[in-house]
Amino acid sequence: MALPHAVIAGAGIGGLTSALSLAEAGWQISLYERANILEETGAGLQLSPNASAILRQLGVLQRLSPFALAPQTIRIRRARDGETLALLPLFDAEARWGAPYLVVHRADLQRALLERLALNKSIRLVTGTAVTGFVSGKEGVRVTLAGSEAFIEEKGDCLIGADGLRSFVRQKLAEDPLQFSGRTAWRTLIEVQRVEAQRVRPMMQSPEVHLWLGHRAHLVHYPLRGGTVINVVAIVEENFRPEGEEFWSCPGDPEFLQMRFAGFAAEARDLLAAAREWRKWPLAVRDCAPHFAVGRIALIGDAAHPMLPFLAQGAAQAIEDAAALGALLRPGQDIEAGLSAYEAARRPRALRVQRESRRQGRIYHLGGTAAFLRDLALRALPSEQWLARYDWLYGVKEWPSDRADNFSMRSGTNRIED
Repeated sequence: MALPHAVIAGAGIGGLTSALSLAEAGWQISLYERANILEETGAGLQLSPNASAILRQLGVLQRLSPFALAPQTIRIRRARDGETLALLPLFDAEARWGAPYLVVHRADLQRALLERLALNKSIRLVTGTAVTGFVSGKEGVRVTLAGSEAFIEEKGDCLIGADGLRSFVRQKLAEDPLQFSGRTAWRTLIEVQRVEAQRVRPMMQSPEVHLWLGHRAHLVHYPLRGGTVINVVAIVEENFRPEGEEFWSCPGDPEFLQMRFAGFAAEARDLLAAAREWRKWPLAVRDCAPHFAVGRIALIGDAAHPMLPFLAQGAAQAIEDAAALGALLRPGQDIEAGLSAYEAARRPRALRVQRESRRQGRIYHLGGTAAFLRDLALRALPSEQWLARYDWLYGVKEWPSDRADNFSMRSGTNRIED
């Protein structure tokens, strides 16, 4: 019997992980990427245990580990003077949640996924080719694609839209345009050897994630690649409008950033001043898709549920989607029923993470009396209570490989709490 065939649009983190997950489940995969070359771009990202557990199951974590760093704590700091408001201990993350908490360069994760992909003969990766149309029926899907030289048609048993924030697949299923959130994310990598300010050195040498909370702005930084570089993300509220709905990156003006962070402590300002260049991304908001699956079409990652970065769950939730597809789409089973089960398993959890991320962003950027009360609450909360607050999010210890009906229970899917 021929293997079922999945066509995947988009070879980002979600698309690559979905290809691996479905191939491990017994599928043949055609993975199409619009870009001509899968460039190793981007900066750092946090892989919480709910994501690293899946990567380990897929054989990716073993390839990634030499390039990853396991932070010991998340240190939350007050912007104006750098005072530590709270410490979230991560040194026992694996014992508590079943997998390590890691920080990695996005390019290193992409490389590990591609290396694992290359070992699986069931996966075919085609670059420079974009999905331009599709039709879904009871017998399968027909997908039209545009390459550099010609239009082609691909037949499959399902189509997975892993094509990101500006998803073509989602656009054809539901018209709900992106909206600008009023915030931009500024990203850079700083070589440690370039930082001359001595007061910044202690921050760079500690294996920690630093989170600075300020009024209408916050700052995150942590070491990568054996501590040789520092990943820095500055998120600010600003009156900025991307042209049209492109929502992509552009060069950032360092002087603007220095002005916005003038009220932060000297260590933070010195770190920002050490950056050679900045790229900024307008942060878009869009609700979860009304449906993650329609017939034989499914959406994953940003195509299904764009995440604001305040819980650091964008990549992690795409990886969870991929694991769900592999668990619920089994050869010989009804594909539309499997995709419906995928939506039922994933949409409530993704919706909760999306809502909690937005709520966290409002808390991060408080000012005045509200910020003072927030800081009091942060200082008063014991570390065990801090950890317990994240059990629902990080505590995915095993992903089902043979019992689809276990998926919702094990993935921590629960009722929405407003």
